[in-house]
Amino acid sequence: MAQHAPPPDPRVRVPDPDARWLAAVMHTAFFLLLGSSLVRFLLRHPGEPRTPWIIALSVCLALLYVSGPALGTRSTPHRLVWLILVVTAWGILVVLAPSFAWCAVPLFYTGLRTLPARAALLLVAVLTAFVVTAQLQLAGHFDPNLLFAPPAWAAVASAVFLYMQRQAARQRDLIDDLIRTRRELAATERREGTLAERQRLSMEIHDTLAQGLSSQQMLLQAADRLWDTDPDRARTHVRTAESITERGLAEARRFVHDLAPADLADGGGLAQALRALAERESDADLTVRFHIEGAPVPLPDRVASALLRIAQGALANVREHAEAATAALTLTLLGDQVVLDVADDGRGFTPPATAEPATGVRGHGLPAIRARAGQLGGTLTIESAPGEGTVLSVSIPLESPS
Repeated sequence: MAQHAPPPDPRVRVPDPDARWLAAVMHTAFFLLLGSSLVRFLLRHPGEPRTPWIIALSVCLALLYVSGPALGTRSTPHRLVWLILVVTAWGILVVLAPSFAWCAVPLFYTGLRTLPARAALLLVAVLTAFVVTAQLQLAGHFDPNLLFAPPAWAAVASAVFLYMQRQAARQRDLIDDLIRTRRELAATERREGTLAERQRLSMEIHDTLAQGLSSQQMLLQAADRLWDTDPDRARTHVRTAESITERGLAEARRFVHDLAPADLADGGGLAQALRALAERESDADLTVRFHIEGAPVPLPDRVASALLRIAQGALANVREHAEAATAALTLTLLGDQVVLDVADDGRGFTPPATAEPATGVRGHGLPAIRARAGQLGGTLTIESAPGEGTVLSVSIPLESPS
């Protein structure tokens, strides 16, 4: 059966490339406006006592603004303090030199992106008031265009930005619902497939093994009744029961063969099955390699099947939780035991101190792996730490050849 990567987790937000592009445009616009405002001031007011302060404040504002992207875009306390400092530095500049007022345009975007809607609109209103006051001061006379144009432009820009934000949030909710529906549908299909397979197996067992056992019982009971009076017929019944037993044994072996992992059904052995699993699980996001140490030897079917299932479960954990780029399967044959190591370079985790299921990362897969190993007298060892990847090692003893 083909292995499919799990659907993306809706809780994990993929960075929006359009948002990064818009942020780059706004950052560029801010520095262009800041630079042009400083040049305009120096050309029109050379040698004034306030000139050093204007230059110092401009450099300070530029350095403050540059440090902003490192704080992210969420409304964290550090981000809010940074925004207050930037707006304060800009406000002082506008009071000293009104030509710096148009630097407010990128600050509109920063405030709308950082603050909640009401707080962001309040900040936009304050910035717009600074812009209107500065422009009227530069004009030297009352101009209705300067009084009403900046508020109108700020209102339109804010409305468009908030509308786009809400539309994006609705779209994310729809995508989350779609992913959730896909998962529920896949779970339903798996349950229906499991029930259908159980029904098929129960019908086959009833029509073959159960019927055969019933026939054997009747034949042996008849042989028991005839054993003293008609030994020849009794032996005939026993031989018939024996042939039915042989056919039932063949059917039982067929069931076992059909239920074994498909990668082992062709008789290629565990090493070939693990190599095929590594190739199948490798894709653009995860590279899986396989390595074998020691001379390949035939392994008991139960051991090979369990180790293959463990490898499949461990790789499923890596893909779902580890955020790894590479993983490695290593099969080590030591004569008296076989060891399977599954290593990844992912984010790692803190292994549970006991064998009880953990409530955090990988909490659901590890108990199943430990149970499979324990059924064969094996052990599970986990070496991991946050940020340092994970190595999962399963050791299963082998019976000495007689």
